[in-house]
Formats: sequence, structure tokens, C-alpha cells
Amino acid sequence: MSLFEDLKSLGVNVDEGLKRINGNEKLYTRLLGSYVKSIDANYITPDFDEADCTPAIEKTHAIKGTSGNLSITPVYEAYSQIVDLLRKGNPAEAKVLIEKILPVQNEIVECIKKHMK
Repeated sequence: MSLFEDLKSLGVNVDEGLKRINGNEKLYTRLLGSYVKSIDANYITPDFDEADCTPAIEKTHAIKGTSGNLSITPVYEAYSQIVDLLRKGNPAEAKVLIEKILPVQNEIVECIKKHMK
């Protein structure tokens, strides 16, 4: 399968992502490569400091934004909820969602990496 087909099977709305950039598949593919770098730079695990959620909010907000821009829907939706929970002072609930989304996020990132070799 192609990169786009594999991503679609993981819940990524590739068609919407392409529409945002006028159907430019080459640009979308390049942006997916940047997405992997952004995830690596902002990677968050559920063991963040509940006493100071500022770094966690910054990281989750960055992931939310890049995921939304590329229509990486499962990650975008999860991080939208996570950012909300953190801003409302519910870090324990946010940690539960992070634990749930990390395997999905990691699978999407690995899919992109596999096709970018």
C-alpha cells in the first residue's frame, strides 16, 4: 500500500489534508516528514509533572496544531481533549488520554517513517 492508503487506514483524513494545500501531494508528503520531527521534539509521556503542567500544555498544544493542520484526525482529536483537560487543571484525566493515544500516534509516525526511507 502507499503512504496515503496506509495513513487512511490509521484514521488520517488524507483527502482533507491535501485539500488544505490545494492537492499538492509532494508538499503534503514533505509536511508529513516535518510532522515526525515535530512529534519527536514535543513528545510527551504520561509521567509529566502534575504540579507544573506548563511544559505539558505547550507540548500537547504543539502536537494538536501540527496534527490538525495535516488532518491527522485521531491525534488531533485526542490532543484537543488533552490540552483542554490540562488547562482546566485535570492532569490525571489528561494522562489517561495520553496513554490511550500514544500507541496510535506512534503507529502513524512509524508509518510515515517507513514510507519516507
